[in-house]
Amino acid sequence: MVRICIQGKVFFVMCRGFCIFAAHLIYDMSNFLSGTVKRLGLMYRVLLMLLTAALIVVIFPHTRHGEHYDYKVGAVWRGTDLKAPYDFAVMKSDDAVKLEQDAERQKALLYYQVDSLARSKALERLGRMESRITNAEHKALRRQLDSVYRRGYLETEGHPAAERKMVILNGNIGSEHTVGEYLTVDDLEPGLLRDSVLVPSLVLDRHRTTLELESRLSQLSYTSQLVMAGDHIVSKGEEVTEEKAQVIAALEAENDRRYSDRYSVWGQMLGQLLLAIIAFVALYMFLLNTRHPILEDNRKVTFVMLTILLMAALEALMVRVAPGWELLVPLCIVPILMRVFFGMRAALYIHLTTVIILANLVPNAFEFIFYQLVTGMMSIIAVRNLEKRSQFFVLALVIFGSYSFIYTAGVLSQDTNLAALDAEKYLMFFLNAILTLLAYPLIYLFEKMSGITTALTLLELSSTNTPALRALSRRAPGTFQHSMQVANIVEDLVSEIGGDVLLAKVGALYHDIGKTRNPLYFTENQTSFNPHNELENAESARMITSHVTMGLELARKYKLPAEVQDFIRTHHGTTYTGYFYAKELEAHPDGDFDTTVFRYPGPRPYSRETAVVMIVDTVEAACRSLKVHTKENTDEMIDKLIDGKIQAGQLDNCQLSYGDIARIREILKAKMMSIYHVRVEYPTVKKNP
Repeated sequence: MVRICIQGKVFFVMCRGFCIFAAHLIYDMSNFLSGTVKRLGLMYRVLLMLLTAALIVVIFPHTRHGEHYDYKVGAVWRGTDLKAPYDFAVMKSDDAVKLEQDAERQKALLYYQVDSLARSKALERLGRMESRITNAEHKALRRQLDSVYRRGYLETEGHPAAERKMVILNGNIGSEHTVGEYLTVDDLEPGLLRDSVLVPSLVLDRHRTTLELESRLSQLSYTSQLVMAGDHIVSKGEEVTEEKAQVIAALEAENDRRYSDRYSVWGQMLGQLLLAIIAFVALYMFLLNTRHPILEDNRKVTFVMLTILLMAALEALMVRVAPGWELLVPLCIVPILMRVFFGMRAALYIHLTTVIILANLVPNAFEFIFYQLVTGMMSIIAVRNLEKRSQFFVLALVIFGSYSFIYTAGVLSQDTNLAALDAEKYLMFFLNAILTLLAYPLIYLFEKMSGITTALTLLELSSTNTPALRALSRRAPGTFQHSMQVANIVEDLVSEIGGDVLLAKVGALYHDIGKTRNPLYFTENQTSFNPHNELENAESARMITSHVTMGLELARKYKLPAEVQDFIRTHHGTTYTGYFYAKELEAHPDGDFDTTVFRYPGPRPYSRETAVVMIVDTVEAACRSLKVHTKENTDEMIDKLIDGKIQAGQLDNCQLSYGDIARIREILKAKMMSIYHVRVEYPTVKKNP
């Protein structure tokens, strides 16, 4: 017997040890899996940013040019004093070189060889024509022929000037003359002699003439000046003249040549990649420190990266296809989308990151940054109160105006007059503004793809003509009026303490749609019949708490966003159905009953907006039920209800401070008194006899 007891104790100890070990193992595994899931989410976001940065760098063309400068002939030099970093030559302009070459061609000597048989050949040709012409004509042609050859007949190419110098070679002996001393084809009248008889007695020596021309051209200098290292080129605030512009252009060409000698495409891509990664790291740290919900959802991170990549692809295409038209790409779509989806602060930083990354890859980086940054900020401000679709056209006008004003001001600061304005630039800005209107369908498309709710969707849901609210007003008119009242109060409260006013208002409108299913079980919809009189307390409590689950079913049916469904889940938190729970406690003072039946499923509110809706929902319903509305009992009721929520821990997970709650009390007390104040009883007017 003793042995059996000992064995039983040993077995018990072993079982207990195994259970403890299994519990620790399960706990450790759960922590490991939870940590792994968090690490996987972080790894996904990091890899996505790296991949986006790499793709942006790859899709852009890579140019082999060194440092270039932002300047224009006749404008003021805005940079610092420019000095030559090394020796370089300033090349002459193409027009200047062409003028010098033409001048040398006119100066170059023409070389001719004497053809001693030319006259004999001409006489032979004339003799073959005797049968076709008269004797008088033959004698006349013979006299003209002799006259031509006595002076000399030149073979020419082109129309050399009469003063053009030439050298006549007779064997190895040459003599210098001018073209005007001899006859050319231009000096003779058209006719039989010129066209069919004469043979040049002085034949152009093309080889010697070409050598002469090449020798002269080779001696031409194609540089206008030599700039030594340290030489001053242009000072800040100095006008850029034509001569200085040539020197600056020569320096840029020398920069390109030296850069090309040591250029490495892989090195350039690596540098651009690192710069893009630095910009993304800065964006990530900003979102992390501001605890922005973007980083809590990989869908949102993916959406942001895809938007940036799309705009980068359009910019890369424009750089390749139409250089100089980079501002045609509607880059303001980025801040508009980010503002609509994630708010003003995130929109500004995401747009800033996009501009910084792309400025490193497009020409005229400073100009690109200034245009895009200022116009992006203006578009964020313009989209701040986006309540109507027509405001997108106002937004397009703001974008066009911003680009145009920046360009006009830039031209005035450089050229000091409006004559230098280019109408093509305004056309580009206009097309950019028109393309920005694509933001509206993109908002709808991205919203459906990402599942993220925007202000435009909330605006549509705020209309009382939606199917869900029409059904609520038709089947549960009392609840509908209660929801409208709560929504109006919530809108004022959230606007006062800070938060998403539109989301809070929409959440308040839909928080009680579950009452559409069984409206008569709720006092605001009852007239004389109360179905709870025929039910047990527990069953009545089930009917009351079921409006939360039924509301979620209807929300899924009407495809309400998840953010709106949160108000349905949390507007009662994990509180008890006060009336029936109290009645059950009266029937069972010892508490011997299932309390979970009387508790709402929750969860508790976890945002400012959902917490405000919970408070206002409770206060409005309670104040409505008061038989006498005095300031004292109204204030006491509000304080009691809010203190009860705090003591029950219903506001522990939300973001309301003590100051916010104090402000909510103050506003609610004023609101309830203005809504349910005691009205003056009007006297009865007797009819005249």
